[in-house]
Amino acid sequence: MNSKFENLKASVQEIIDLIAAKNDREANNKLLEVSETLDEMIDFAEEDEEVREITRYQVLLNQLHVKINGEEPVDGE
Repeated sequence: MNSKFENLKASVQEIIDLIAAKNDREANNKLLEVSETLDEMIDFAEEDEEVREITRYQVLLNQLHVKINGEEPVDGE
């Protein structure tokens, strides 16, 4: 389980680095990729702790989405 979240952590850091570099298009593309990965992970999550950790990343991705796009996410995104 830890390696999955280490990869997520690295991917989220990459998104943050792209935002800092003012490369919003690449940041958004990476965000969509990570979001799809999280969706797959939550479908196969077996432990409550795993679901909680995935949810934390989903909240963070929503915040990064707002930062990149300057808008509130629509329900379901």
